Amino acid sequence: MKAVRTDAEIECPGIDAGLRARGVDLVMLPDGVSEDTLCLAVADADLLLMCYTPITARVIDAIDIQAPMRRGIPVVNVLEYAEETVAEGAFALMIALAKRLPEIRRTMERDGWIWPASRWLGRDVAGSTLGLVGCGKIGRSMARMAGQGFRARVLGFDPYVDASTMAAVGVEKVGDLRAMLSACDFVTIHCVLNDATRNLIGRAELACLKPSAILANVSRGALIDEQALVETVVEGRIGGLALDVYSREPLAMAGHKMSALFGRDNVILFPHLTFFTREAMVRLEGDTLARCFEILEGRPVTVRSCDPRLRAQSAGVRFE
Repeated sequence: MKAVRTDAEIECPGIDAGLRARGVDLVMLPDGVSEDTLCLAVADADLLLMCYTPITARVIDAIDIQAPMRRGIPVVNVLEYAEETVAEGAFALMIALAKRLPEIRRTMERDGWIWPASRWLGRDVAGSTLGLVGCGKIGRSMARMAGQGFRARVLGFDPYVDASTMAAVGVEKVGDLRAMLSACDFVTIHCVLNDATRNLIGRAELACLKPSAILANVSRGALIDEQALVETVVEGRIGGLALDVYSREPLAMAGHKMSALFGRDNVILFPHLTFFTREAMVRLEGDTLARCFEILEGRPVTVRSCDPRLRAQSAGVRFE
């Protein structure tokens, strides 16, 4: 049996060792692998494991999900391994900006000490207002941390989550995104990327933010109009910005549309690693191996996702 795993830079020793222990020939391909190389590698593969690498029509008729399903190729994703983890990461980024940790740390390393002055004044989460753009599992975990943990008022915008579900975790549902943004001291983004949400936070939405507001995105880079976001930061119209995701990854110090954000005291650029903790990776590797073994043993692969595209499959799958 042969398996191809793309994005070899992501260390998954449990997955790699588990497959090899079953006698699987595991081929590792790096980030940025060419389409030609990927096509050659998967031509005789039984399994394809991917994270960021695009799987195009030339590879298996495309993991646009519908195409492999037409070929009878089951598609499964791994859920519920990092929801709490990513929420913790978002909260860490948010509070780091609120307490001015990046610029204080840099100044301390340069000067050895600073005295209380207005430029170093931090902000409390307690008593502030946090707005959640997206109130799924990650958003609701974020709400619990900020509301129950730090006594913040939490507002939520999500057309697909009802008010009672939000209220159960202390979130006030708001139907107008721009109205919510204008009321918030902190905003964090936790929604999926699709045609309806691409550039959900555009120039008009960014203009609604308070000049002191802190914005954090740990979901997908293309949820924000990144050109408008850079302009907002450069022009000083936002209090702080934390990003873990970008429409084009990896980020680069030069030649990237977001390069102008490097070196700014009120910006944290994180390398898409809020999911990356020891505990989350144990869960990810365990679940991934379980799905791989189902396929290699000729059993139906378990699909836990509620994504209607995955639930529409009829060949080689079973649903939970």
